[in-house]
Amino acid sequence: MNNILLDEKVWFWVLLAIPAVLLLFFGLSLWKIRAQKRFTGDRELLQKLTPQRSRFKPALKIIVVCLAIAFLSLGLVNPKIGTKLETVKREGVDVVFAIDVSKSMLAEDIAPNRMEKSKQLVGQIINNLGSDRVGIIAYAGSAFPQLPITTDYSSAKMFLGSMNTDMLSSQGTAIKDAIELAKTYYDDEGQTNRVLVIVSDGEDHEGNAAAIAESATEEGIRIFTIGVGTEKGGPIPLKRNGVIQSYKKDQEGETVITKLDATTLKAIADEANGEYLDGTNTQEIVDNMKDNFNAMDKKEFEAKQFADFKDQFQWFIGAALLLLFLDIFLLERKTGWVSRLNLFNEKEKQVG
Repeated sequence: MNNILLDEKVWFWVLLAIPAVLLLFFGLSLWKIRAQKRFTGDRELLQKLTPQRSRFKPALKIIVVCLAIAFLSLGLVNPKIGTKLETVKREGVDVVFAIDVSKSMLAEDIAPNRMEKSKQLVGQIINNLGSDRVGIIAYAGSAFPQLPITTDYSSAKMFLGSMNTDMLSSQGTAIKDAIELAKTYYDDEGQTNRVLVIVSDGEDHEGNAAAIAESATEEGIRIFTIGVGTEKGGPIPLKRNGVIQSYKKDQEGETVITKLDATTLKAIADEANGEYLDGTNTQEIVDNMKDNFNAMDKKEFEAKQFADFKDQFQWFIGAALLLLFLDIFLLERKTGWVSRLNLFNEKEKQVG
């Protein structure tokens, strides 16, 4: 029995173009009928003036276009077929990434800016994982679950790429909220190989993060912190269309300078049996995290996957292109050889 998986379901929204096309077709047809009545007022005379005009072809053309849109949507969704669903045993560590998305992460004291550097770091760590499971949390003034624990690294990197400093309305840096939310990600109470990686500039506006980290240790969570930014710091640019318009200012009108608070991040890591890492060198961080994960006891878990997965998008895209090609040559006048068949025994009336 074949199993079907839809890769990019968001492209089903393309199907909304079909009712829009149909509405446009019926509106245009109605306008044509009214215009023709005003022009002649005699339907039989109009038929004699346009003997080669087909009443069937326009409807056929719109059906072809709608089918092409439907096939295009299915192609973009990329259905995959697997011959069977298998349950495989895997061993690994559960790694949750808590990524700071506060406005201070826009500072460009580390290239290209703190936000993009954080995403690069996490992306490279994920690329070097073995069979570990990953989850993602976004936090600023509050914490928000971005991706639950999964073995799907492609989804993890997709969600990671979409993260930005505008995704949370509440601003600030509530590290303790991210730690509290991370506790809910681990579903096995007996599991000890739990890792939380906090990627931030360390500016904790609420405090008490170290105390919360200590409580996380009691639940078997090791916390690693990665500091992104410099101690010298930098201003927070306000951009429009990628161009800097000004810099963020405080209530006194002074330009805000945001600095890396490595002390807070080190305190969190120390309390949670982890390690603080400087986010400047990507390769050093990737190697360090890889060594730490490999040294941990692995937890065996089950993961379901389709065997013999095959992409099927090419068939639907091909059908859509074929229909669009057919539509180009499908004219609105009668087909000559079909007319000559005289299927309904119709006789042309003499005009006179």
